[in-house]
Amino acid sequence: MNRIIFSLICFFCLQFSFGQGFPVAKKTPITVQKHSISFVDEYPWLENATSAETLEWVENQNLATNNHYAVVTKKYSSRSKIAEYDDLSTNSMPYRSGKYYYSKYLRDRDKPASLYYRKDLNDEPQELVNPYRIYKSNNVVLNSHHPSKSSKYLAVKMSLDGSDRQEIRFCDIDKVTILDDVVKDVKFSTIAWNEDKGVFYKKNSNKNVFEKDSTYQLFYHKIGTTQENDKLLFDATAHQSDFSFLTKENKLLIIEKNKEETARNFYIVSLDTEDFKLEKVIENDKTPYDILHFSKDRIYFSSMQSDWGEIKSFNLYDKTDEKVVIPQIYNHLLTSTHFYQDYIIGEYKTEGRNYMIVYDSNGKFIRKFDVPHNMDFNIRYFDKEAKELYVTFYSYTISYLNYKLNLETGKTGIYLNEYIESKPSLFTFDHFETKKTTYKSRDNKDILMTIVHKKGLKLDGNNPTLLKAYGGFGVISGPSYDTGLLYFLEKGGVFAYAEIRGGGDKGKKWHRDGMGLKKMNTFNDFIDAAEFLIKENYTNPQKLAITGGSQGGLLVGVAMTQRPELFKVAIPEVGVFDMAKFNDYTIGRFHNDEYGNPDVEEEFNTMMQYSPFHKIKEDVNYPITLIITSENDDRVPPIHSYKFAAKLQNRASQKNPIYLKTQRNSGHYGKISNYKEYLEEKAEFYNFLLYHLNN
Repeated sequence: MNRIIFSLICFFCLQFSFGQGFPVAKKTPITVQKHSISFVDEYPWLENATSAETLEWVENQNLATNNHYAVVTKKYSSRSKIAEYDDLSTNSMPYRSGKYYYSKYLRDRDKPASLYYRKDLNDEPQELVNPYRIYKSNNVVLNSHHPSKSSKYLAVKMSLDGSDRQEIRFCDIDKVTILDDVVKDVKFSTIAWNEDKGVFYKKNSNKNVFEKDSTYQLFYHKIGTTQENDKLLFDATAHQSDFSFLTKENKLLIIEKNKEETARNFYIVSLDTEDFKLEKVIENDKTPYDILHFSKDRIYFSSMQSDWGEIKSFNLYDKTDEKVVIPQIYNHLLTSTHFYQDYIIGEYKTEGRNYMIVYDSNGKFIRKFDVPHNMDFNIRYFDKEAKELYVTFYSYTISYLNYKLNLETGKTGIYLNEYIESKPSLFTFDHFETKKTTYKSRDNKDILMTIVHKKGLKLDGNNPTLLKAYGGFGVISGPSYDTGLLYFLEKGGVFAYAEIRGGGDKGKKWHRDGMGLKKMNTFNDFIDAAEFLIKENYTNPQKLAITGGSQGGLLVGVAMTQRPELFKVAIPEVGVFDMAKFNDYTIGRFHNDEYGNPDVEEEFNTMMQYSPFHKIKEDVNYPITLIITSENDDRVPPIHSYKFAAKLQNRASQKNPIYLKTQRNSGHYGKISNYKEYLEEKAEFYNFLLYHLNN
């Protein structure tokens, strides 16, 4: 009997980490030598994400985290209040594509949203595509929909398990009937119609979900046929090059980037027949620019020489025929462009406000529309007959307001009808205070920060505060309406978002100054934001949390390992943590320009100076951490989170708990397939946050 008891005690000690109730990850150390750097990786076995051993460890980690969630919920239970806020929030108006207006609605809260359509904006919405009826699963996400030229058919992209690899299904709109056609293994692809005859799509060839991405082929699917008969038009496998494509004016345009992303080839395919013969019209174009639009054989673009964004064009058959359509406006960032038959709409961002400018098709200024109340906006559609633009405004704390703007007269007004109803606002517009302020980075750069809290909140340095940022890939930040955040703010929280380098908030140079060999600027800017919030008496290190997703997850991982004493809580989501191997998986190789190429010694050495997995020290107690990942994330594989969690947990000096939550049957964006699970995930996040910041 004593021997049995002793064995059970040994088993318990082996299975759980230092009395904290976390399953221990065994160590299988290997020594890695790359360039001049040598290090030991103790958890390579966790890179086999589908092995029985890894799956058991992940399941036990989820069990420990869920047990903690149960404790947290006894003190903070935000679920019902967030659901109430959701019910009382307004919705954006339908989006017009082709002839009709489309919206997604929830029939049942535990099932996926269905796609509805209207023939007229004032019509009652009619159900068109119900993913649950097709797949009998509550885990399907309807990602996007694309009408054919005459809106006879609708192509719909579906994700069945959260993966970026999707299926295309087709609907006969007039008959409201799902066709038998099924196109599988579609990844990182738009859907481009050949009139009403068929679609072009990119096909993925990966055998293993987490191996290096192999989306190199462009196929054509003809309506009424099986995928086995689809025609291969373009194959970039031999050169491992990336490409984009679109159809316009009875032509297919293919734009191929070489593997190094330093040059482009342009191809045109006439759609007059189904021979689909490629004509290379531009070869080895090494000029860097962002393509915006294609019309009447002209490519519209924004050059890298224009830091704030402008619009130029050149003739596809004569690249020397180049014109400036709309010049840049210094210190005013052109964030997005919309091309209509007679108009070009430019969306602009400057410190403290957003606005749009209406130009004619030749770039002549017509008028400007300002956006109120620190809000951002989405253009829903343009009514060319009435010359009215339908727009939805929103902010962190104000739900969706639908307006129509007359481009010729400048008249503006809120848009409501029988089905797009007015609701009382959840809070008055001045209930929360939104500030735009700047702080100095350590190298004296002015960095914009948005800070949100309840009006009149006492800023005594003792407020629970959540700091967030992204800082990568030139992404331009903007508010997102979040009812979970409303709950946090109502509980006395402060929210701050920093527009750090690596993002595109101050133009292309702002991005370049936070990428590659300069990537450390991104992380330093974020740490400096935390120090600013403490210095200005918004909070203190025992009340400060940080979060971010994807690139933002890496950001949090770096900040917490570089300056652990600054933070009480860290919540990195779907983050990249092992920079030595980031490009060994899925789409990592496409990010060599953002982070560096591990095969280049200087770039590898720079990444290893901040790689979160490798910067964990044996003698440091890191902040309370909740690492969130998804088992089917084939953009940032969960193995990054597994290894990061294992190493953080498995050290005697770690007294603060390290939690790992792996979302089942979900991908890079978490539990978004149905409202019930989406609400639960959001509530868990804010419950955890408030529990630990207030304890």
